[in-house]
Amino acid sequence: MDSLVIVDAANVVGSVPDGWWRDRRGAAERLRDALPPYAAQGLPGLVAPPLELVLVVEGAARGVSSVEGVRVESAAGSGDDRIVALVAQEGDGRDCLVVTADRELRRRVEALGARVTGPRAVRPGGGGRT
Repeated sequence: MDSLVIVDAANVVGSVPDGWWRDRRGAAERLRDALPPYAAQGLPGLVAPPLELVLVVEGAARGVSSVEGVRVESAAGSGDDRIVALVAQEGDGRDCLVVTADRELRRRVEALGARVTGPRAVRPGGGGRT
């Protein structure tokens, strides 16, 4: 069974002060567009392919569409709650990695058996554990 990698879009986008707050949807789309190589090649030192990559968006980024290799989930409310629900619903019985630096979210998904890594794992020039 493929590993499941869930990316907290708001947290990853917010980890770099590059003006993302002026266009939250555009920032989420740029992140989404940077993720397909990870879906194909895995996250070095963290997850080998094959993997299913899910980007969770919320707020102004809701409605960002999926692309090949990246399924986008729009949270109706809290992105954190949607991530926890995905871990509970789809992570059981398979390797599950959540990409976020949010401490409370980390605690919640780790309690469900998921592993966690920080935003640098999927940011350009990142890679590796954080």
